[in-house]
Amino acid sequence: MESNYLLVSYILRKDYNLLWAHDGEEAIEMYRTNHVDIILMDMRMPRLGGLATAEQIRKTDKETPIIALTAFAFESDREQTEKAGCNDFVPKPINAELLLSKIKKLLSA
Repeated sequence: MESNYLLVSYILRKDYNLLWAHDGEEAIEMYRTNHVDIILMDMRMPRLGGLATAEQIRKTDKETPIIALTAFAFESDREQTEKAGCNDFVPKPINAELLLSKIKKLLSA
């Protein structure tokens, strides 16, 4: 998981400030205590997975965009992320251009 963060931070550090949660429960706490413009949600996290974390955030926030980052790229996986409240989906290994284009699209909407 840390390797995914390092890759994403390398891709985004020039244009964005990042916060990193080590697990789903920490992600919810960080979301509650910080203003964020977009959430990049790893689907495989300890203590509380990405789907459950997205569902918890969506209970109080329907607006902040959430992009699911997952190694599982089947249509059923995409459907699960949408059902949990994610706005979009980026499969792993992460393609920098794809991630950047989806972030820009969601932030400009």
